[in-house]
Amino acid sequence: MYYSVCMKVILLKDVRGVGQPGDIKDVADGFAVNKLFPQKLAEPATEEKLKQHEANKAAREAKLQADREALDKKINMLREKAVSISARATEKGGLFKAIVAKDIAKTIREQHSLEIPEDAIVFREPIKTVGEHRVHLSGPTTKADITANVTAA
Repeated sequence: MYYSVCMKVILLKDVRGVGQPGDIKDVADGFAVNKLFPQKLAEPATEEKLKQHEANKAAREAKLQADREALDKKINMLREKAVSISARATEKGGLFKAIVAKDIAKTIREQHSLEIPEDAIVFREPIKTVGEHRVHLSGPTTKADITANVTAA
C-alpha cells in the first residue's frame, strides 16, 4: 500500500504545476527533499520561517500600496499638463519613428521631474505625426490626460 506524506514548504521560485514564489504549499516530502530543496526552489515551512514570511508579505503589501498612492499622486500632478517632444519628421509632418510610451516617460522625467512607469502611459492611437496629441495616464485609482506637443527636429 502506498502512503503519501505531505510536507509544507515555502516556494522561493516559480514551480510549474505547484505555485508562485512566496506561496505556501503542501507537497509530497520526496518531491520536496529530492527536487525542491536541492534546486533551491523551496524551503521548509517552519514556524520561524512562516512568521518571517508573513512579516515580509505585510511589508511588501505596504510598499506596494505606498507605490500605488505615489503613482496616483504623480498622475494627479500631471493632469492637463503638456510635454514637448522633438522628433525627426518628413516635410509633410509624418514621423520617421512613432512616439512610444518609453519616449513619453523619458520626456516627463526630463521636463517635470516625475518618474512614471511606461505601463501607466496609454495612447488612444499611435503618435506618428507632428502636432498636439492626447496621452492618457492610468494609475491604480486615478486617470488623467496630458498633451504631447510633437515638433519636427
